[in-house]
Amino acid sequence: MRPYEEILENNKQWVAEKLQLDPHYFEKLAKGQSPGYLFIGCCDSRMPLNTFTKTNPGELFIHRNIANIVSSRDLNFFTVLQYAIDTLKVSHIIVCGHYDCGGIKAVFYNEAKGAVKKWLHPVYQTYHKYASELQKLPTERERYDRLAELNVLRGVKELSHHPLIHKARKRGEVIHLHGWIINLYTGLILDLKVCG
Repeated sequence: MRPYEEILENNKQWVAEKLQLDPHYFEKLAKGQSPGYLFIGCCDSRMPLNTFTKTNPGELFIHRNIANIVSSRDLNFFTVLQYAIDTLKVSHIIVCGHYDCGGIKAVFYNEAKGAVKKWLHPVYQTYHKYASELQKLPTERERYDRLAELNVLRGVKELSHHPLIHKARKRGEVIHLHGWIINLYTGLILDLKVCG
């Protein structure tokens, strides 16, 4: 069996397990979604969001990209945000980074190239803005993990000024902004206690 075929077999087993527990599971799932959360996270393969948050399908509307960048210039991000606010009516938007992030480390070690380097431009800006704070930390790991936190804080700040958020709030919609970090060393989610 080829490696990708194993994934397909795993899917069949998962479907069988779900149907054994609830014969109508997929009928219910197909009726639609009404998540309360937009989760903006990193696309790192170690980040199975439903596992880390112990949520079920339909509870999180998820947008993922390298280093969980919030960018108003990114059409994909803009459309996800608009759909989440205008159609799904989410009331919580979470920007969630993680420790040991490859995108963050690419900036920290100045190893990003090509399109990835261009994509990570906001992280480079954050790195330069807080370089003196980062240099005071005793280890490289503490420095790049702090950069991951600062990137989340930057993302929440950018969201708080986003026109789609302002329009929704002007219409009377309540939207809470959150900044989180998944600590890959412990599995725990840390709330950075930032609101926007």
